[in-house]
Amino acid sequence: MQNYTLSQIAELLGAELQGDGALEIKKIATLANAHSGHIAFLANSKYRSQLETTQASAVIVSQADAQYFSGSKVIVANPYVSYAKLAQFMDTTPRSAPTGIHPSATVHSTAIVSDSAAIGANAVIEADAVIGDNAQIGPNSFIGERVKIGSGTKLWSSVTIYHDVEIGSDCLFQANSVVGSDGFGYANERGQWVKIPQLGSVIIGNKVEIGASTTIDRGALDNTIIHSNVIIDNQCQIAHNVEVNSGTAIAGCTVLAGSVTIGKNCQIGGMVAINGHMSVCDGVIITGMSMVTKSITEPGIYSSGMPHTTNKEWRKSIAHLRNLSDMKSRLKALEALAKS
Repeated sequence: MQNYTLSQIAELLGAELQGDGALEIKKIATLANAHSGHIAFLANSKYRSQLETTQASAVIVSQADAQYFSGSKVIVANPYVSYAKLAQFMDTTPRSAPTGIHPSATVHSTAIVSDSAAIGANAVIEADAVIGDNAQIGPNSFIGERVKIGSGTKLWSSVTIYHDVEIGSDCLFQANSVVGSDGFGYANERGQWVKIPQLGSVIIGNKVEIGASTTIDRGALDNTIIHSNVIIDNQCQIAHNVEVNSGTAIAGCTVLAGSVTIGKNCQIGGMVAINGHMSVCDGVIITGMSMVTKSITEPGIYSSGMPHTTNKEWRKSIAHLRNLSDMKSRLKALEALAKS
């Protein structure tokens, strides 16, 4: 791990430095768990009291919170973003594969692999695939026929990319993610399921991140499209012909059914389910465990998940819910009686 002086960190972050610029920083830590040689950050003012007790050698703070820490500090506009950028500089995550082609990898003679790319152990690169400069293909990964992977894109182990998928530059795919598997398309003939071959593909833009064990299905006729600067968490299901526009974030275990369109800069919480053929406009936030059964046409925050309560209270609420129809009928009868 490379150590940085505090003055180097301030320069990297474009921040104001107050204190000892020669301090050597070895690690980023939380305010509560930091020790000497660590730098911590305050991103939420409700933890401001921890500035008084932290053992960190320095902190990253906003201008509004700088007065509450007497030690060395770097002052930034957004401490959380600055923490993210510093974490990138100090990141010790290894490559998914060393540069070059591992002897156990299988690369088809018609595939084009950049000399600067890395192909890990037991990886398979099929015919006419194109692997860009500095791309990393992790061990046991499968790259199907005619796949295109852009420069700087990194696949961890056991990632599967089916045929004809196109992936842009500087993307990140976590382990066991699957891109281009068949969409769930079937016709029913007198009780027998007739499979509909999925003839579209998946097109993924630049700087897209896909979480572990997430699946993105190929389109039935047109393509499934994930635009640039989209982040998708672990164990999500993106069905055929979905389109997710730029800047959108999707949290874990969310399901987008077929032909859903998600606008730009949306935030979709964990375990959300969106019915097929729905559209969500730009700038929408959907809180966790919500069920979207009709299109959303206005920006804002939407919820439908039921917050937890005690089991006793929940049972009472459900009992009342089951009686809503009867209560509605009785209320109408009372209203009619009152008017007579």
